[in-house]
Amino acid sequence: MPAEERQREYRREMLLASLLIAAGLAVSALALTALTARDPQQIAQATPPTQSTPGAETKPPVETKPPAPSEPGTTGQRPSDVPPQPARPDPDTQKKTGAQPALPPAPAEKVAPPIREK
Repeated sequence: MPAEERQREYRREMLLASLLIAAGLAVSALALTALTARDPQQIAQATPPTQSTPGAETKPPVETKPPAPSEPGTTGQRPSDVPPQPARPDPDTQKKTGAQPALPPAPAEKVAPPIREK
């Protein structure tokens, strides 16, 4: 590619990029003017206000509080009557049930002889 053609391509791409940026700014400006032109309360209102039935008395709405939750069944303490189970069942149980361990047995620890004092 000659240098002149590369420069022409670069200018074309920069023009396209600047046009896209200008279009984005124009759309943002139009959206902002549309938002500022509306009634601010209409924007903040998520749902239309409820309409009362004709002839009903107009009373201010009474806020009802939900009932307080009852006491939890657990206290967060570990039950003392159930002993903790071992992480690995003993080999006799594994043989009886035929269960295969999920992981292979851990390799034996490598122990070196003690370091001698010089």
